Amino acid sequence: MIKKRGILLGPLADAMRQVADTARECLNCGNIGTTDICEICRSEKRGNGELCVVEDVADLWAMERAGVFKGRYHVLGGTLSALDAVGPDELRIPKLIDRVKTEEIQEVILALNATVDGQTTAHYIAEQIEGGVRVTSLAQGVPIGGELDYLDDGTISAALRARKSV
Repeated sequence: MIKKRGILLGPLADAMRQVADTARECLNCGNIGTTDICEICRSEKRGNGELCVVEDVADLWAMERAGVFKGRYHVLGGTLSALDAVGPDELRIPKLIDRVKTEEIQEVILALNATVDGQTTAHYIAEQIEGGVRVTSLAQGVPIGGELDYLDDGTISAALRARKSV
């Protein structure tokens, strides 16, 4: 590998330079793409009234990888955190509230991590959204293939509260 260093590193450096020159944040949702408005926001097939709120672009890509969500996204850029002095204005929460008011959004799906900061952020957003818009969150609990003896108390508790009929 060291012998091919010059051959391998040059193209890698060129590719990284190209990404640095062309990558930009979507002005609408915060996704990363090569245009001012990303493909997901431009897609007419995605305009179904569902808006999935995620913490960061990696979460958006994870949702896309699953291939089950067919709506649009909103990337917050993090979560509220009193300890880190991160308030709503440091995140894309005002833009989210504006999108809910101006776009034909019927449901906001809060796909935030099940951490204290994630749940605080979800609660804050739910309080800010007004008027006939359904606010939901992802289910939490036992993962497929998970074994109870390996789960933490919080996961077991959430799974028990979210139980359903068989």
